[in-house]
Amino acid sequence: QVQLEESGGGLVQAGGSLRLSCAASGRTFGSIQMGWFRQAPGKEREFVAAISWDGGRKTYADSVKGRFIISRENTKNAAYLQMNSLKSEDTAVYYCVVDNRYDTLARRPDYWGQGTQVTVSS
Repeated sequence: QVQLEESGGGLVQAGGSLRLSCAASGRTFGSIQMGWFRQAPGKEREFVAAISWDGGRKTYADSVKGRFIISRENTKNAAYLQMNSLKSEDTAVYYCVVDNRYDTLARRPDYWGQGTQVTVSS
């Protein structure tokens, strides 16, 4: 089992930045793939970004490519999502996710956090 807790959400103006954090506990952190999903009001959850267990592989949704940066610190059992140049359409609940396999993380992650709200005002 893996427990995930997100933090860092809040209200920000368009063009601003936020950094989300994800604290993981439970099974060995260094061997799992990490990522982020989001869900906007009235929409389905969508994949945002993923990072492999060693940080050597990263994948981004086209909608955030060039603006968001995913990273992790295995020594701290943490993952991060640096969000820059935020737009109103980035408003959503952001979820930290974990999976054993990188190729399935973007489709059906094994574990989900409770989510943190990000609101971008225009």
